[in-house]
Amino acid sequence: MVRGIRCMAARAVLAPLILSALFSINSVNAQGNRPAPGIRAPGSVNSGVVGIISGEINSTSLAMTGDMAAILDQPGFVRIVPMVGRGPVQTIRDILYLRGTDLGIVRSDILNHFKKKNGGSNLDHRLHFITKLHNEEVHVLSRMNYLCLSDLAGKRVNFGAKGSGSNVTASLVFDAHNVAVKPVHFDQATALEKLKNGEIDATVIVSGKPSPIFSTIKYTDRVHFLDVKFAGPLKTGYLPSVMSFDDYPDLVARNETVSTISVSAVLAVYNWKPQTDRFEKVSRFVEVFFKNFDQFKKKGRHAKWREVDMGDDVPGWTRFVAAQNWLAKNRPDLVASKQTPQNVKASFQQFLAHKNDRNPAKKKLSQHEQESLFKQFVGWMKNQSE
Repeated sequence: MVRGIRCMAARAVLAPLILSALFSINSVNAQGNRPAPGIRAPGSVNSGVVGIISGEINSTSLAMTGDMAAILDQPGFVRIVPMVGRGPVQTIRDILYLRGTDLGIVRSDILNHFKKKNGGSNLDHRLHFITKLHNEEVHVLSRMNYLCLSDLAGKRVNFGAKGSGSNVTASLVFDAHNVAVKPVHFDQATALEKLKNGEIDATVIVSGKPSPIFSTIKYTDRVHFLDVKFAGPLKTGYLPSVMSFDDYPDLVARNETVSTISVSAVLAVYNWKPQTDRFEKVSRFVEVFFKNFDQFKKKGRHAKWREVDMGDDVPGWTRFVAAQNWLAKNRPDLVASKQTPQNVKASFQQFLAHKNDRNPAKKKLSQHEQESLFKQFVGWMKNQSE
């Protein structure tokens, strides 16, 4: 009897404590499900987030993406999330298919390579560009007993890791010169050591000059750069360039220059349809990027920004319609002299597709009506540039 009374008394005392503890636990759980003071709700956190995939750690393109994040972030409107890439071929796939990837920095020659090796005849419609970025030079460093690219026929030439930018460009360059080599695939630091030791005959490195990768090797290692001619298929998508003593004093003599080619890096984007959420988000990025472009050329930012002319076209590529329209409206001085019939036609086709998408029930325009509308469109573009 006494024990029963004691148990009842204990329960009476413990009950409020248990309830209090349960209330505290529930309060903690509820707090854990709510944003803490000063932290935005998930919707606003994700608003305007733009994922940009670029090169590997320590690459020029990743550094430039970091500059974008530092300059362009505007909470709730645009936020840049840099993403480390795994080579240009994978970057193309990521732009096309990977969730959260809106833009990517790739070399301009990757478009033709990707279509050639991976199919996809419609790729140039699906993948557009916002702006041309910096140029990167093709360096072919060989043993001194080789004097030109054709001397490397049948020899061991390092193309870089499979899927890398150097691998892609090296394949295109040697194909253009009809020189069949024995490609090997080492990282560039390993390749330079093997070149010194005579284990390979040459290595191809695509990087903006002067590249720090060559700081570990000198002409006393019995190596030198070979000329890469700006000829044949390389006249489309590449630019002529030279390397000199000023660029590489340990590899090029004072009275010498090495002829080579350069390839452009581009800021690529999936060609989203107008009026979609992704199109609107990328359009906001375009606006903020172009409006703040002068900030990238200031001291403290990557030196390659000072090479960039945001009005430059890229052979074989079509500019994203939001970028083309922004430049035509706000910087006609940059695009008026660079506008080509192909670009005008591409912009018109996008305009026409947008018009049809917004009026799906309306009868599509006849060929004659399209030609008439195209003349009006060209006139409008001309007025934008005056």
